[in-house]
Amino acid sequence: MTHTTDEQARLTDLDDRLVAIRRHLHEYPELSGEEFETTARIREWLAEAGIQTADYGLKTGVIAEIGGQSEGPIIALRADIDALPIQEETGLSYASRYPGKMHACGHDFHTAALLGAAFLLKERESELQGRVRLIFQPAEEKALGALQVIESGALEGVRAIFGLHNKPDLPVGTIGIKAGALMAAADGFLLEVKGLGTHAAVPEAGVDPIVAASQIVTSLQSIVSRNIGSQQQAVVSVTRFHSGTSWNVIPEKAILDGTIRTFEEGVRATARERFQQIVEGVAAAYRVQADLRWIQGPPAVRNDGRLAELARTAAENLGLRTVEPPPSPAGEDFAYYQKEVPGLFLFVGTAGLREWHHPAFDLDERALPITARCLAALAGLALGSLPEQRNQKRGEQDGGFTTIRNHTRGE
Repeated sequence: MTHTTDEQARLTDLDDRLVAIRRHLHEYPELSGEEFETTARIREWLAEAGIQTADYGLKTGVIAEIGGQSEGPIIALRADIDALPIQEETGLSYASRYPGKMHACGHDFHTAALLGAAFLLKERESELQGRVRLIFQPAEEKALGALQVIESGALEGVRAIFGLHNKPDLPVGTIGIKAGALMAAADGFLLEVKGLGTHAAVPEAGVDPIVAASQIVTSLQSIVSRNIGSQQQAVVSVTRFHSGTSWNVIPEKAILDGTIRTFEEGVRATARERFQQIVEGVAAAYRVQADLRWIQGPPAVRNDGRLAELARTAAENLGLRTVEPPPSPAGEDFAYYQKEVPGLFLFVGTAGLREWHHPAFDLDERALPITARCLAALAGLALGSLPEQRNQKRGEQDGGFTTIRNHTRGE
């Protein structure tokens, strides 16, 4: 694709602006549910571009919309905006100013990329065959934000939804696109094993919760190795084992917690059932009480095949390389949207040296304008390819959008 000199200068200005936006967000990270300043700034940047926003009653996060001048469907683009409780160790000039808070998963990148796509789509708003709804979602790291957006009604009337995540192990200029399972269902557990404390020298006078809990940890390993088929995937990880306060005391209880990751609902159910059976069986054999609490996370991200083909076309039209990435055992609450409407989640190559959630996490900012252009191109292609929803009247889909002007920071 070639550009005139004026077009190239305009795109270069946009690229610089997106980098500046991303660095500002990186410098001022906010945790899940606390993204008040981030929300205010996103509203400001959208207002400067004349982009419509709407109030869906979300405490944090922004819903905006572009298009509507021509008949057509509504498609949604989503980015997450929250940071993590991690002390940054990058040494960047724009490193986090807030101790113990960091954009260690690249949500600042996602937000800036979606803003870039919004600016590009606004420039050709009259050409859009329908509407593009922009979802700047809060609280992804706590797997709560997508549910909040759905409950607010912001997904109503949407024909399809697209999201993305930076991928440090893919080079810049590469888009990871996969139909079917891409990211895992992410469930957690908290197990309290209660015994009877006693002096360490007379264990027969008590009931040792450490021995029982250790047997549970060992037995749990059989869930994957002996209950999940070799062509299926699952992970069971105990990540905390805490018990006791003194070297000469057998304690009263032991605490275990961890996570189960699966890609299929049947495997998810099997893993949970066997987990319960193992806990109950070991508890009975070792005469302890076991209290198990499940922390149900988002389901697996499962991509729509037709939307995957649209994404390949959009990326290749821009001269980008497309690959089919292996499924990631990480979780993503984007999966909740896919329970409501067809959806596609993309991986975008950012050539990072550290994985997500590392205190030295960083990414190659050259991927930022590429991602913005890819999102904008995909949105335009999807509007021209997907049928309009016919079960709602046009007026019922409007969602109360009004143009925000003169928005002040912190309002």
